[in-house]
Amino acid sequence: MPVETLAAATTTTIGTPWLWAVTVLVLLGLLALDFVITRRPHEVSMREAVGWTVFYLALPVAFGFFVWSRYGHTPAVEFFTGYVVEKSLSVDNLFVFMLLLTAFAVPAALAQRVLLYGIVGALVLRAMFIAAGAAVLKTGTWAFVLFGVVLLVTAAKVLRDAVRGGPHEIDIDRMRGVRLLRRFMPVTEQYHGSRLTVRHDGVRTLTPMALVVAAVFLTDIVFAVDSVPAVYGVTEDPYLVFATNAFALLGLRALYFVLHNALGKLRYLNHGLALILAFIGVKLVLHWAHGVWPALPEVPTLLSLAVIIAVLVIVTMVSLLANRRDARRDAAAAENAPAEHSLR
Repeated sequence: MPVETLAAATTTTIGTPWLWAVTVLVLLGLLALDFVITRRPHEVSMREAVGWTVFYLALPVAFGFFVWSRYGHTPAVEFFTGYVVEKSLSVDNLFVFMLLLTAFAVPAALAQRVLLYGIVGALVLRAMFIAAGAAVLKTGTWAFVLFGVVLLVTAAKVLRDAVRGGPHEIDIDRMRGVRLLRRFMPVTEQYHGSRLTVRHDGVRTLTPMALVVAAVFLTDIVFAVDSVPAVYGVTEDPYLVFATNAFALLGLRALYFVLHNALGKLRYLNHGLALILAFIGVKLVLHWAHGVWPALPEVPTLLSLAVIIAVLVIVTMVSLLANRRDARRDAAAAENAPAEHSLR
């Protein structure tokens, strides 16, 4: 039997119809709860953000142990590994969201509603990409090479931007989606709560809220292209790929407010993400090559989890050490400045 046919025939999933149904219902229920919470715009306190972050971190842990008890350790390890990958990539999402909220001067009380729109858009896009990825995988093992190349190219781009450094900026006037909306409909100068459109002088008019939501959706497309192949590098089960994406995205709204001040301090985050994407890209190519040449090794999922966690820990520690070093240097410069001034 050809390798492509064998791969298509042996692809398995734990996603039974009832499990899919329960998962989608729970997901819709949690999204509905989030919309109720954000119905009345308000600034999010740290206590509220931490509480919801803990809740959304506990959910995937409980789900992972459920998978372990019902389906065995292999799919559970795949889920936990995929979740760690998605959560680490989602932190980069949060950084871009922060830039967008700043560029559009979104009021603090409306920030969580914008983030919620972004999460819903991301979930829809990820579901589409996951379905497309599953269809591509069924055509043969060449798809692993395709996904691997996508991740390696993305890793090279992320690493190049990280090495160049410099301040991260977003020019909203150059975003095609924003320019297109402005061309076809007028836009008010002021926000009108969480409303996307208002009637102004008898004409239906967009609010700045609609523009920032459109910008967030556009960035969601870019992130979906990277994240879905990354999780397929961990597991070939479409259900687990969807579950890891859903759990990683659900908690982003609360996590944003917890990490808002810390995001800028993770100066080497993109270096770490580039390494993770490159590692998974190589893993995918090796997976394909092992089917053609069995003597070539494959990367075990448990080893992948260890490597990914190690990279994230090292990136965080190096970032904190670099920040501490710069703080000491700035403090020393501030102390020396008055002394030098008095000598003059």
